[in-house]
Amino acid sequence: MTSSNDASSALSQGQTPYVASGSLNGRTIIMSGGSRGIGLAIATRAARDGANIVIMAKTGEPHPKLEGTVFTAAEQLVAAGGQALPLVGDVRNDDDVAAAVTAAVERFGGIDVVINNASAIDLSRTDAVDMKRYDLMQDINVRGTFLLSKLALPALRESSHGHILTLSPPLNLDPKWAGMHLAYTMAKYGMSLTTLGLAEELKDDGVSVNSLWPCTLIDTAAIRNMPGGQQIVKAARGPEIMADAAHAVLTGANIPGGGPSSGNFYTDEEVLRAAGVGDFAPYSLGAPEDRLVPDIFL
Repeated sequence: MTSSNDASSALSQGQTPYVASGSLNGRTIIMSGGSRGIGLAIATRAARDGANIVIMAKTGEPHPKLEGTVFTAAEQLVAAGGQALPLVGDVRNDDDVAAAVTAAVERFGGIDVVINNASAIDLSRTDAVDMKRYDLMQDINVRGTFLLSKLALPALRESSHGHILTLSPPLNLDPKWAGMHLAYTMAKYGMSLTTLGLAEELKDDGVSVNSLWPCTLIDTAAIRNMPGGQQIVKAARGPEIMADAAHAVLTGANIPGGGPSSGNFYTDEEVLRAAGVGDFAPYSLGAPEDRLVPDIFL
């Protein structure tokens, strides 16, 4: 059996079942977060095409428990074949976001894609959640997504490939999701409402707006550092499945169901199935497909 380390190494080297039918070569992407995890995987996949990637994240100095800074991420993107502009900034800060958008336009001549990747999580129930954590999730997840999208709109309207992609779930109104972790659900659904609203608002502007969400738990450094995390991620998939799915969405390859190109709440599996992937086992890190941990909100 392939070990989780071997599988992770193969995935990071681009050995996945996804065969791209489009390219992001020359397109400029601005991303919130992205110094590690799913965001970095998405950026790296785009960099292999020759994309320009602006990463704005708070991690300018190494974290004591989590690997990666905006600068090490930029080095990885350049090594993969792209151009990178690392910016230390906070998506909660209006001036930082405005400066990042301005820097992207000045350095690369415009913006084609916004990826709202930055997100905070706390699954506490209502009586247990700390209000500082509540405010953090609202500020990063909802306000940050709205702010970066808002400030990039003038540049996106000038692009022939304008796209906003937000890592947020379908708006599933089954009461169990609100009942399990109301504060977090409100924050993630706020991101998804931004997708819903902007897709309608921008329908005549040539800017596509979509959300993307994984069907299963995804291996990240944050999960590995949780109690029992090393065992938990064996029932996860690598972040490269989200990278491939994001690539397929952003290149417009085989829209699932042949539907509209905007206002969708995609899952990684449905996107990749439409792109021709039939076997998802290569994305997994050890567990059989029927023992993977499903993600929430689905």
